[in-house]
Amino acid sequence: MRILIVTHQFAKNDGQGRVNYEIVRAALAAGHSVTMLSSSAADELSRHPRARFVKIESSRAPTRLLQYQVFAWRSWRWIRAHRDEFDVVHVNGFITWATADVNSVHFVHDGWYRCGFYPFRLFRSAREAYQVIYTRLNAYLEARAFRQARAVVAVSGKVRDEMRVSGVDARRLQVIYNGVDIDEFAPGPAERSRFGLPDAPFLFLFAGDLRIARKNLDTVLHALRDAPANAHLVVAADLRGNQRYPALAAELGVAERVHFLDFVRDMPALMRSVDAFVFPSRYEAMSLVLLEALAAALPVVTARTTGGAEVVGADCGLVLENPDDVAGIAAAIDYLASDPERSARMGQAARELARTLGWDVMAQRYLSLYEHVCATRSVALPEAAAAVVVDS
Repeated sequence: MRILIVTHQFAKNDGQGRVNYEIVRAALAAGHSVTMLSSSAADELSRHPRARFVKIESSRAPTRLLQYQVFAWRSWRWIRAHRDEFDVVHVNGFITWATADVNSVHFVHDGWYRCGFYPFRLFRSAREAYQVIYTRLNAYLEARAFRQARAVVAVSGKVRDEMRVSGVDARRLQVIYNGVDIDEFAPGPAERSRFGLPDAPFLFLFAGDLRIARKNLDTVLHALRDAPANAHLVVAADLRGNQRYPALAAELGVAERVHFLDFVRDMPALMRSVDAFVFPSRYEAMSLVLLEALAAALPVVTARTTGGAEVVGADCGLVLENPDDVAGIAAAIDYLASDPERSARMGQAARELARTLGWDVMAQRYLSLYEHVCATRSVALPEAAAAVVVDS
């Protein structure tokens, strides 16, 4: 097959970029040719003899809203001139004005707006007005892109349900879970001293972008106040210019039990050094860090609003209905910290679950979908095909 994939970057250190990176790797290994239309691509991909990297220059327009529109217009112009060169065109959400065969949905702006935890208001400040306009415009453009695609891939059952509510035809809608590197995040010896962490406590890890309130560290800190004293929290996040959460930890009287590490590059080593993972995000389409925690044999505490939580069973984690349930999170922390042996068994179950969610599994499902799109180009896609996708 001759495959065109459009995304902003093909990179291992980016969520959507990593998904597309792994699809390209699998496609090249299977003998297909791949063109990457993006602003950047990993060298090991672009140097492959059957790969082509077509660079869309990053825009210097003010605001991300305008920058993304410039990318969408430039990529549309290129695709319009080269569309006949490809058997399959795969895009990600609204990223181009061009029509695609396959559209992967990594975030649903309409779902975020309507989830009940959307924090911005149109008339409260200029910054919040921009956020509302950005969200609503993207929701409109995404809906248009989804209607035009022959196959729409939701990255979780949560996203699939949001897409159904927004009117996407179920016959074109499939679920392919994002993957995880089973080997990179394999459990192993702890290195607490390397990260300046204490030896004795039961350590919970929180990892996420603290510029985004929906990641929900504030509720975790409030829950820690009501959790047993042997439960400590490790926060791996960029704290530059953001002292809100250290101040909140001090205000709640838990500062000595919260270890702020700033940005951590070696996340696998950090995950090997803690006992559990806590991440009750208020909205997530599909959390890669949650899958990484499972692969690292960590029992998890999360919420239904976190994409990916749907795969977590009672044998490997605790899933709350409400991400702002302070008492529920505190009880979950107590449940894990009070019985380390039970938590270790849950971690082993988490590891076994993650083995079914490797990058190779995900990539092969995309390739099977590409082949199905090519084989049925003149007819509608079937409602489901177990050999092609996972539908939860």
